[in-house]
Amino acid sequence: MPTTIKTNKPSGFLLFPWSFLSIVLILVFDIGFSNFFGKNWNWIILVLIIPAAILENLKVGYSTIRIMFLKIVYSLLSFLVVGLAFGISTAGWYYERFQHVQIPRIDIPWFVLLGLGVILLIEIAQIFSMLKAVKREFMQFDPDN
Repeated sequence: MPTTIKTNKPSGFLLFPWSFLSIVLILVFDIGFSNFFGKNWNWIILVLIIPAAILENLKVGYSTIRIMFLKIVYSLLSFLVVGLAFGISTAGWYYERFQHVQIPRIDIPWFVLLGLGVILLIEIAQIFSMLKAVKREFMQFDPDN
């Protein structure tokens, strides 16, 4: 009878931050190449959002502590990066519109912010599904059930 060796290491696919990578790529492309892409920019965002959503949704069934911990860390980093980008964009708009001061500004179009919002909604759904998985794991060890 052949023996099988069971490894407890999760695959790199499960540990890789697909949504965070998409957010960073969207912001880098917006800041660095917005004039280069022109009107095709919204299609590039869709090309980055859809694979990130699919790849992140494949992680739902895995409930090891390492995967869940890294998912929470990358989700928090995603919220931080999007919050900073939104804050920088809003501050530049505010100073230009109400203070009549020209400052160096990152101009993020509305559809880029919408795309980032969609990715963050996917992150929120992932966090709640992980919390549900953690609750299920803990309920197995509860002697009252």
